[in-house]
Amino acid sequence: MPRSMTAFARNRSELGWGTISCEIRSLNHRFLETSFRLPESFRQTEHSLREIARTRLQRGKIDCSIQLLFTENENLLEANIPLARRYIDVAETLSNEIQNPAPLSALEVMRWPGIIVDKELNTEKIEKEVLELFKHTIDQLLEGRAREGNKLSEMILLRLLNMEDQIRKIKTDLPGILESQRTRLKDRLAQLKQDLDNDRVEQEMVLLANRTDVNEELERLEAHIFEVRRTLESKEAIGRRLDFLMQELNREANTLGSKSIAGVTTQASIELKVSIEQMREQIQNIE
Repeated sequence: MPRSMTAFARNRSELGWGTISCEIRSLNHRFLETSFRLPESFRQTEHSLREIARTRLQRGKIDCSIQLLFTENENLLEANIPLARRYIDVAETLSNEIQNPAPLSALEVMRWPGIIVDKELNTEKIEKEVLELFKHTIDQLLEGRAREGNKLSEMILLRLLNMEDQIRKIKTDLPGILESQRTRLKDRLAQLKQDLDNDRVEQEMVLLANRTDVNEELERLEAHIFEVRRTLESKEAIGRRLDFLMQELNREANTLGSKSIAGVTTQASIELKVSIEQMREQIQNIE
């Protein structure tokens, strides 16, 4: 099954400490090339992300952006209650020694050293959550690649049907074309008012038939078409193989055109090359 190299996937995960968002863009490329944009504090996860991408993807230019947004709420802060109680006990003791002491507020207590501390985030856990989200986003990317790949496959199969129609047309018309050339040659010789050597005429006919024989090219075209269909059913990365087959198809179509002795076969050769070029353009998108 062909997979396109162009796709887009975006995912996000809401967690207790905040949000992770992951965005992946995939474009055509001869090889697998990955680039990551990460928060500097989590740059160490890049190697693991590259390994995941390498095992799941084979070709394409992959641009991945991962953002972490930490929630600004009380869940990220905590109060050192035991320390605060000791501070308050000391403050109350001092208040007893002072006339008309000012009332003690919670806000003032929070300003005292060590009372309010940031919760230490579990970076190891966050890294695992980043990797899991990246895997899930890769899954979505592959689904998108597969959907587009199916559409590309349908377009290629339609072009193959058109090529087969042209090949059948050539096979049907070729005997009549050769007979017409035979008759035309005899007429030209007759116009020269020369005695015709039937053996020599037959030799010329054989030479003409050999020069214009395209059965071998037609057979190779049919073989390559069969191979393209078989390749489209493969589960492996098939882009390079399909590109090679397009080169072979184009070679045979060019040879067919060079041997053409009638407008019908010339036009059929042009139609074949048009279909091949249309397929080649689509195949550039296939992994």
